[in-house]
Amino acid sequence: MSEVKYSELDGLPPEALIPEHFAISKSTGIKVDWADGAQSDFKLEFLRERCPCAHCTGAHGTPPQAPDFSNPLHVYRERLKIDRVEPVGQYAISIHWNDGHKMGIYSYQLLRMLHEELATKNS
Repeated sequence: MSEVKYSELDGLPPEALIPEHFAISKSTGIKVDWADGAQSDFKLEFLRERCPCAHCTGAHGTPPQAPDFSNPLHVYRERLKIDRVEPVGQYAISIHWNDGHKMGIYSYQLLRMLHEELATKNS
């Protein structure tokens, strides 16, 4: 996974960090239309794997706990879905996942960084 740093957003115009529209599909992902004309298409697993909460990133001094979608010991695992998405002020969204995880706050700046990561990966 190639990481995009916050500093790489410095060259973007201010409107690049302003989402104009979110299209949320609980079973496939989230699409974002940005004020600068860019469009993001985030798949569920991509967003869940990049959860910014302290538990997932290891911010409390513990090892990062990335979700594991490939455990063969699970006879049945419900397919990953979004339960709901809530705005967090004027700067972020919070995603509640059907696996019980709900602590990640995805700032618009983080979402734009993830957009740039996908753009770099797909070019």
